[in-house]
Parts: sequence; C-alpha cells; structure tokens
Amino acid sequence: MADANIRIPTEARDRLAEVAEAEGLSLRAYLSRLADDVRTPAERAERAEKARAVLHEWTGYNPTGAETEALDAELDRRLNAARAA
Repeated sequence: MADANIRIPTEARDRLAEVAEAEGLSLRAYLSRLADDVRTPAERAERAEKARAVLHEWTGYNPTGAETEALDAELDRRLNAARAA
C-alpha cells in the first residue's frame, strides 16, 4: 500500500494522534479505520433510505414529509434544551 502525505494543522494532527493512542492504535492505523468508517453524503442518504424501507416493512411506519419535519423540529428543540441545562 502506498503512503500519502496530507497537510493538516499541527493541532489537528496532535489531536488525532492523541485519540489514536487512547484507542491503542498508531495514527496511521487510526486514520485507516476512520477512512473505512466515514460515509459520503450519498452513502449516508442511501443507508438512511434502506433503513426507512426496513422500518416501513417492519412496522408500517411511513411518515410524510411534514411529519418528518415536525419530528426533526422536536428533536432539535429537545437537543437545544439539553444543551442549555
């Protein structure tokens, strides 16, 4: 496997190295694992659509766009209240 050099701020590198060490990994191994775990927006949307399809098949739950927006707004409200507490 060929190596690549990526230029990032020193603070970011140090933070990533600290997290990697805490997990018992080298920075190289940690970044490789991170790259495997991170999804593109398209991959996340595809995964979400599959999850919605499974949920609908399993429970029959199929919210409308307006219901989804209302649920998102309620979740945002609760998260903001939790942050403020």
